[in-house]
Amino acid sequence: MSEESVMVSKVKSLYKTCCQSEWNPTVVGALVAFLSLLIMAWWRPWGAVGAIRNWGDWIIYGLNTIIGAESGILGFYDEAPKSALISSGSVIGIGFVGGAFISACLGKDFAFRFPPYRELVKAVIAGILMGIGAALAGGCNVGGMYNAIGNLAANGFTMWIGLTVGVLLGLKLLYLEMEYISWGNGGSATINIPNIVQNILGVGAIAALIWGAYTYAGNEDSDYIASLGGIIMIASALGYTMQRGRWCMVQGFREPHMTGDCTLAKSVALSILLLAIGGAVLKYSVPIAHGGEAVLAPANYVRGTFGWGSIVGGFIFGLGAMLAGGCGSGTLWRVGEGQIKLILVVPFFGIANSLMVTWFKNFGPDEINLEKAGGLGSYVFLPDVMGYGWTLAMIAFIMMVWYLVVTWNEDSNKLIIPM
Repeated sequence: MSEESVMVSKVKSLYKTCCQSEWNPTVVGALVAFLSLLIMAWWRPWGAVGAIRNWGDWIIYGLNTIIGAESGILGFYDEAPKSALISSGSVIGIGFVGGAFISACLGKDFAFRFPPYRELVKAVIAGILMGIGAALAGGCNVGGMYNAIGNLAANGFTMWIGLTVGVLLGLKLLYLEMEYISWGNGGSATINIPNIVQNILGVGAIAALIWGAYTYAGNEDSDYIASLGGIIMIASALGYTMQRGRWCMVQGFREPHMTGDCTLAKSVALSILLLAIGGAVLKYSVPIAHGGEAVLAPANYVRGTFGWGSIVGGFIFGLGAMLAGGCGSGTLWRVGEGQIKLILVVPFFGIANSLMVTWFKNFGPDEINLEKAGGLGSYVFLPDVMGYGWTLAMIAFIMMVWYLVVTWNEDSNKLIIPM
């Protein structure tokens, strides 16, 4: 074989590894933690619900403009929301879906997948539940749990509790549905896209992302807008990575109790631990006498939901995620590969979350901010309570216990919920 043939073979092998093969879950978990730390160091932690809420704001604002609502909660939508191309949360969502779309196209995974009719009804219910749950918890599985723990916030653990219970109830309801409900089984279809078209779309999306990042970065009038160039590129890398590894956090909570498989659960545990270590580094500041300053504000992703808000919100969100078939981030990367059910989830998720958050910010006759007033729980930054060392030790211990429990269950099947 000639040297040129060897090189061509190596290029094809590299392309297959990077763009077509399903990535190892452990590697994906580590990459998600790394990219999450990268975006935190760049500017801010990432999340899924910020984008979805901004899109929901625009839907409601449009409806409000059409019907001319001047009273009730819709009266708060008389001014246009922040542009979806300027809102940092929305830019993260656009980049994330774009990255997943590129991965799906280059991997020949993109297709318009229409689910059975019953799944479309479930998508509407799921979106509403996820929107309400994320509002109560101060974020979806990313901002309310994953990034919250990674940012050393106590509310991440209470959402974890609620999320677990919600997922287990959702699994039981799924079994009951399979046994007793037969309506709406028809209607599923897949519209495949020719490979050459997928290649063109993938390359075009790469060019669009690069152009968008370059345009943002070249803005000389606003440092905020200029910073969005890095935000959209890192977010696209997260979307690409998760789609390539089919990495969905809710599956880490579901599979140990459904099939006994603990692969994703172990990956999520590792990812959270790595993120927490990096988060501590970014948030820790040496004494001012030595000129030290934290890279990331300690208050980032510490929400006032440590209490009933994150527990109940996590429960409602987990139940909705089971009906949807994907968590907040899992929903967005599945949108990027053309799954119609998850595309339908997004607007209902956004509308429900927008309405709930607006209500909480203007709660009661005095229009108080419910979260800031302590109505959903309290703000607890764990290093303020026990220091950085003990906080990391506690997180490492909890992740180790979770790892041991799910691996034990993989062999014993003691925690599997029977059909």
